[in-house]
Amino acid sequence: MSGGFFQRIRSGLSHTRTAVVDRIVDAVGGRRLDDDTLEEIEEILISADVGVDTALAIVEGLRTRSRETPDADVFDMLQAELEQILAGDDGFDANALPARPYVLLVVGINGVGKTTTIGKLGQRYAEAGRKVIMAAGDTFRAGAVAQLEVWAQRAGADIIRAQQGADPGAVVFDAVQAAISRDADVLLVATAGRLHTKVNLMEELKKVRRSLTKACEGAPHDTLLVLDATTGQNALAQAKSFHEAVPLTGLALTKLDSTARGGIAFALRRELGVPIRLIGVGEGIDDLQSFDGGEFVRALLARE
Repeated sequence: MSGGFFQRIRSGLSHTRTAVVDRIVDAVGGRRLDDDTLEEIEEILISADVGVDTALAIVEGLRTRSRETPDADVFDMLQAELEQILAGDDGFDANALPARPYVLLVVGINGVGKTTTIGKLGQRYAEAGRKVIMAAGDTFRAGAVAQLEVWAQRAGADIIRAQQGADPGAVVFDAVQAAISRDADVLLVATAGRLHTKVNLMEELKKVRRSLTKACEGAPHDTLLVLDATTGQNALAQAKSFHEAVPLTGLALTKLDSTARGGIAFALRRELGVPIRLIGVGEGIDDLQSFDGGEFVRALLARE
């Protein structure tokens, strides 16, 4: 992992690090871990949106470790606990496609950075020499289609779209057919985050997913949920709802640079069981980073 990558993540997590590391330093103050100190650490973790259940599990892990090795550094023990939660998470590799065309369904509510995430992914795949098609499955917002068109142009990608209000299932079906006929490597499917009809969003997403499977056996090959880290525990509630409707294979956590609630990454991973694949730590193309759990923890706990 490059030093530049680490510094970018470290900088992006500065708000969360201040909320966690600085306060733990004050709480521990060179003392060994006792019940009062562990309780303080638990409160600090909860305040960073790690979540009550996950914070309790981390503190119990610290308690066990401190009994086994009383002289161990509290941050070394905390790092081990946090890395254990994120163990096995792997990011996106533009050079490794499980299928061709590789169909990636991207879901999430409006305002979380869904279209931007698709655009940056499209650019990453294009830079890796992949032929990319984007499907404008959000047919309910003209602005969403226009934004996707801008990203498609930047990435040199084709875009499949329809008139506003068209059936999203039909649009994504046509997009898969286009991806096959045009010999594309990657199809990135955008979806609505809010419908202006009485149709339930989750039912509409299920229909979109069925249309993808009908058009191409095995599709979607991945379903990525984009979440706004600034919403904290609300992101966990959203994730649970989406996961029940369309089984998720990965999470993209955006806007980590704008919040002290970065602890939500641990709650999501532990309570949902879905790997984090991407994180956003800024507005630039390079600020959408392929997730590495170990690097994330080290950047979060980095001390001067």
